[in-house]
Amino acid sequence: MKLGVNIDHVATLREVRKAIFPDPVKAAAIAEMAGADGITVHLREDRRHIQDRDVILLMKTIDTKLNLEMAIADDVVDKALEYKPQCACLVPEKREELTTEGGLNVLDNITEVTRVTKMLQDNGTVVSLFIDPAEEQIKAAAETGAKFIELHTGEFANAENEIEQMKELDKLIIASELAHKFGIRINAGHGLNYHNVSLMHKVPHLEELNIGHSIIARAVFSGLETAVRDMKELIS
Repeated sequence: MKLGVNIDHVATLREVRKAIFPDPVKAAAIAEMAGADGITVHLREDRRHIQDRDVILLMKTIDTKLNLEMAIADDVVDKALEYKPQCACLVPEKREELTTEGGLNVLDNITEVTRVTKMLQDNGTVVSLFIDPAEEQIKAAAETGAKFIELHTGEFANAENEIEQMKELDKLIIASELAHKFGIRINAGHGLNYHNVSLMHKVPHLEELNIGHSIIARAVFSGLETAVRDMKELIS
């Protein structure tokens, strides 16, 4: 499995003081040197952490690939079409949330999701849909033409005990098998950390895990290069 490192919270720390540091662009370079297979950022409508400047510089400087998480909002879609990241992951977004809550409801928004997916992929960006591990959402995702899904692992990560965790793991396994039958490629992410990530090896067909908060949190104490290397070892 590959590791995509989400550097949003480096930008969060910068934006708390509206300063020029820490710079997420520098963080991306360190993560790549430590073995990251890609860099993920979420360009939110409210620009609470990652800024347009960050995306522009990352597109010019990273050696791997940029995965742009984005809502289906006209402003952000226009930016994605302009910047042409290698990958884009369509996610739900609410102004009041602290972080993304749940997967994108593709089933109820299939016309709009399909429209944006086609626009981005015709423009050279590979599209992934961030969805819950639910049969109806996977079937809907298959109809959009998106090349990837990213399974939302939040319920698995937030399970209160081992029994609940195993139930959520089973949902991920079943969802991944179903998506594979539809010819969709599969990534996963949200809430994964150094304690639970090893169980992702039980989920078949996973190509990449996108992990941010736990890596940046560990980096506060151990340094970003060490934090990325440690996670890379766990998923490899």
